[in-house]
Amino acid sequence: MDQSTGGKSHRVLNYVETSIRVRYADTDTMGVVYYGTYPIYFEVGRAEYMRSKGFPYKKFEETGFHLVVVHLEAKYYNTAAYDDLLTVRTSIAELKSRGLIFHYEIFRDGVLIVEGKTKHICTNSDKKTVVIPASLFETLKDVKPR
Repeated sequence: MDQSTGGKSHRVLNYVETSIRVRYADTDTMGVVYYGTYPIYFEVGRAEYMRSKGFPYKKFEETGFHLVVVHLEAKYYNTAAYDDLLTVRTSIAELKSRGLIFHYEIFRDGVLIVEGKTKHICTNSDKKTVVIPASLFETLKDVKPR
């Protein structure tokens, strides 16, 4: 699900929701989702966010650029178990010329279970930090940070 502002002639995407069904392989011996699995769910949400903006991450990489994760935060409020249907809500918290911060909220049945952020810098194929290409920046600049 994506959100738009009412009354404006252009669409401003505030967040994207992605559904993920918990696989057995995602759980630990206690039967709950292993804490290290949530960053993978963040990645799924991030990829779907980019796709929904019309700029799939694969397309971005094909231009010779990457958004490298340089920081990750996660705060755990509750648990999820095998076969639970989760909703990953992804938004952009901050956009700067050389990087951005994605924000994630993961819900089970409307209950927040994990919240997190990933900070990314843009690099070129030589692994040098560069300005985010204009095509991506223009795609994301109308995003209203949370």
